[in-house]
Amino acid sequence: MDDDTQHEAEIRLLGLILAQSTLVGVGIGVFDADIWLKNETPMLNGFTYAMGAFFIQGIAYYMFKVFFEQGMRERARISQIDRERNSKYRTMQYSFDQRRAEMELRMQEAQLEKELRWMEANPGQMPPSWGVQGGSPSLVGTYDQQRADNMRIPTHAAQAPAPLSLGVEEEVKSDIPRKKDGTFAKKGE
Repeated sequence: MDDDTQHEAEIRLLGLILAQSTLVGVGIGVFDADIWLKNETPMLNGFTYAMGAFFIQGIAYYMFKVFFEQGMRERARISQIDRERNSKYRTMQYSFDQRRAEMELRMQEAQLEKELRWMEANPGQMPPSWGVQGGSPSLVGTYDQQRADNMRIPTHAAQAPAPLSLGVEEEVKSDIPRKKDGTFAKKGE
């Protein structure tokens, strides 16, 4: 028995004990209050109340089956389906991650084999994938060359147009006295 099945069985047993205890208590209360049939002999009273208790428990069980158990089973089934689906997703994701890692390792291994073959064919030189000057052109070197070409200093002559007027023009008045440093002199100096 796995843990979920045992837990379910314990909960059902506890619910049955609770229902029976409640119904026995109700039966004793009804008998003690003289609300329902009270016969002369205790045997007849016991038999009558046993049949009444059986009837009430049967009705309670039927109501439980009709209204509660079907919904609970449906929720449990949906929950089980969700758990199985999530487990399958995790398994698939793990499998994909393993495949991806294997492919990356194969690619690195192939690149290393290519470099080793190149190094055997060209002893004393650096492989092009290392991006060292003097080696064969590699992608790294090509990218660096393109960057250098795009960042060259321009050699054409610059055209210096007249500054734009933004609508504010200052008039230079030569009749305002200035100091030797070029700032305006105060009145009376």
